[in-house]
Amino acid sequence: MKTLPPGIPFLFHNLLTLSFPPAVVLLATRVLRFQHVLVPGWLLVLAIIVINPLLFAARVSLMRWHTRRAAARMGAVLPDALVGRWIGGLDVMMDMLHAFKVGYPPDIFDRGFSLNSALFSFDVLWVTGYVTTDPDIVKTVLALEFPNFEKGEVLRNNLNAIFGTGVFNSDGEMWKFHRSMTRPFFTRERISHFELFDRHADHAISKMKERFQAGIAVDFQDLITRFTFDAATEFLFGSCVNSLDAPLPYPHNCPAHEPTTQPANAAERFSDAVEAVQIVVADRLRAGWTWPLREIFKDKTEEDRAIVDAVLEPIVKEALRKKAEKMNLGEGAGEKDEEDETLLDSLVQLTSDPVILRDETLNILLAGRDTTASALTFAIYLLCEHPAVLKRLREEILQYVGPTRRPTYDNIREMRYLRAFLNGEPSVKIFPANHHSSPPNNFRVIEVVSAGAVRYPPELGNDRHPRLRYTINETLLPNPDPTGKPIYIPAKTKVTYSVFKMHRDPKHWGPDAEAFDPDRFLDSRMAEYFIQNPFIFLPFNGGPRICLGQQFAYNEMSFFVIRLLQSFATMGLDLTAQPPDSLPPPEWKNAAGRKAAEKVFVKAHITLYAHGGLWVQMGDADAEA
Repeated sequence: MKTLPPGIPFLFHNLLTLSFPPAVVLLATRVLRFQHVLVPGWLLVLAIIVINPLLFAARVSLMRWHTRRAAARMGAVLPDALVGRWIGGLDVMMDMLHAFKVGYPPDIFDRGFSLNSALFSFDVLWVTGYVTTDPDIVKTVLALEFPNFEKGEVLRNNLNAIFGTGVFNSDGEMWKFHRSMTRPFFTRERISHFELFDRHADHAISKMKERFQAGIAVDFQDLITRFTFDAATEFLFGSCVNSLDAPLPYPHNCPAHEPTTQPANAAERFSDAVEAVQIVVADRLRAGWTWPLREIFKDKTEEDRAIVDAVLEPIVKEALRKKAEKMNLGEGAGEKDEEDETLLDSLVQLTSDPVILRDETLNILLAGRDTTASALTFAIYLLCEHPAVLKRLREEILQYVGPTRRPTYDNIREMRYLRAFLNGEPSVKIFPANHHSSPPNNFRVIEVVSAGAVRYPPELGNDRHPRLRYTINETLLPNPDPTGKPIYIPAKTKVTYSVFKMHRDPKHWGPDAEAFDPDRFLDSRMAEYFIQNPFIFLPFNGGPRICLGQQFAYNEMSFFVIRLLQSFATMGLDLTAQPPDSLPPPEWKNAAGRKAAEKVFVKAHITLYAHGGLWVQMGDADAEA
C-alpha cells in the first residue's frame, strides 16, 4: 500500500506545532484591541517572528536547569560535555558526518574522548546524548538496569524500514513475544547444519579456485556474503536463493572481462535492495531527528523494501498455506522431524500473522548474513596480513581434521587456537561487526573452560543496530572515576557505547590492545584482563537480549575457515585489484595505531565492511603439498 513520504507528516506535525504560538500572539492582539490597546504593526511582526525562538530557548534552558537540579538532588554530577562552537552543535554534527564518510569507524567520537573521559555528553540540534567506553556503565545499561533502557521510539522508527517489528527492533512485551517464538528453535543443535555449511562452502571454494587458477583476484567480501546468504535462506526457509550461482565480479584491472550485462537474478536484487535500505537507515540515524526533511517527496527505502517484501511474502504465504492444509487434513502442524524443521516451520506453529512472520524471518536472515559475512571478511583480511597466524591455524586444522575430512562438532570444540582466533580477534575484537551501539541480541559473558581456553555459550550473539539505548526513567550511572560521584542521566536520553574503542583500549586490554594476537585469549592476559571484567569484551553485547542464533554463526564461521584452509595454504591481499576509491585516504598514513596500517577502507553502515570489497589471491593447498 502506498504511503506518504516521511517528510510530509513530519512537516505537518511541526508546522502545526510552530503555528500555535504566533496564533496566540494574534489572538492576544485582538483581545487587546477590544480593550482599546493598539499594538504597533512592527511590534506584532517582531513578536510573531521571535516567539518560537524565545519559547524554544526558554524550554532548552529550563530543561538544562532541571537536569542540574535533578543531579544535585540525587547526589550526582553531570559528565564532561563536548561543547560545540556553533549554535546547536552543528560543528559537532558536521565533524561526525565527515568522519562517517572519510574517517575510521571510531573517529566520530574522537573530539569527545579527547576530554580524557570514558563518558561524555554532547548536544546536536539541542538533543543531548551520552557516549561511553566504560565497561561498568555498559554493564549497567545492558544488564544491571536492563528494564530501564530500551531501543526507544526514535531508534525503532529509524530502523522500521529494515527490521519492521522484528526481535531486533522491539521493546517490552513485543520483544518478549518475538524472543519466545525463536528461542525453542535455537536451543537445538543440528548435525544438518554442517551438511548445509558443507554444500555451500564447497560451492564457494570451487568458484574461488576457478578464478585463482586463471590468475584473477576474488572479492572475498562479495563471495562470503553470498555464502552466508545461501546458508541463511536454506536454514530459515528450507530453500536456497542460490546467490552463489551468479557470476563473481571481476576486478577493475581485468580488461579482458567486461562487467556482466545480464540482468540481476532475484537473489542479487534482494541483496542489493537490503544493502540500499541499510545505507539509507544508517544515514537517517546520523541525521538525527531532522532526517524526514530529506525525504519530503519520496521515501528513500520504499522501492527497495518492496523488492525485499516481494521475495519474503510468497515464502511466508506458502508456509501458511502448508500449515492450513495440514490442519484441514487433521495432521499436526508440528509433526515434521525436528532435524529437518526450518525456522519458518517453527514460527508458523506459533502465529499466523504474515507481518510478524515476515519481519521476524527478515531480522534473523540479516543477522545470519551480514554480521557473519563481516566477521569472516575481516578474519581473512587479517590472515592475509599475518602469515604466521595463518600457518599456525592451518597446522591445527590439519592436526585435528586433516586435509579433506569434514569437521565435526567435537573437532571444533577441541581446536583452541581456532576458537581464540575467531573469538578474540578479527571477527569480534579488532573488527566488531556491530561497532557502535545497541545489539540486536546480546552477549553475556564468555565461559571459561580451562586455563586460558574459552568457548562460546550456546546463546551468544550480536545486535543488529547501532549500540545505543534510551533511558525510560532518570537514573544514575557509575562514574569512571572511582572517587567521583555517580553520573546523572535524565529520562528519554540516548546512551551510545563504542565497542570498537572498548576492544582497542589499552586500559582494558593492556599496551598491545590494538595488536592482532589470538594468543591473548590463551595466555595469562586472559586472566589479567578479560576474566577480571567480562564487559570489556562485547562483540555481541550483554544482558537479557542475548542472540539466540550466535552458536549457529560461530559454527558457520569455524566450518568455513576450516574448509578454506584445507583448500588454500597461502593468501594475500591484491591491492592492485582494489578499486582506486576503496583504498584508505592518504591522511590515514599519519594517524596513530592500526588506522595508519590499514590496507583497505574500513567503513560502516549497520555493520562494518570493506569499502570496494576485499580482493585477495590464494595459493592452492595441493600445489603447496
